Amino acid sequence: MNDSVAIDAKRILLRYGAPITVLDKIDDAERIRLAREVSRTTLADRQKALRQMLTEAGYISSEG
Repeated sequence: MNDSVAIDAKRILLRYGAPITVLDKIDDAERIRLAREVSRTTLADRQKALRQMLTEAGYISSEG
């Protein structure tokens, strides 16, 4: 896996609100998958979509 792709994926996820402490626990392949999913949503919905994906995957709680 190309390191620059993994770095770009992490930047995308950080841009749309993923906590860095959460991202540090997610492997590169999963980060890339999440970033691809986020990029397929409309710009206005990306932050909400990312939060929902992270919640559904169990990385964050729905409470906060």
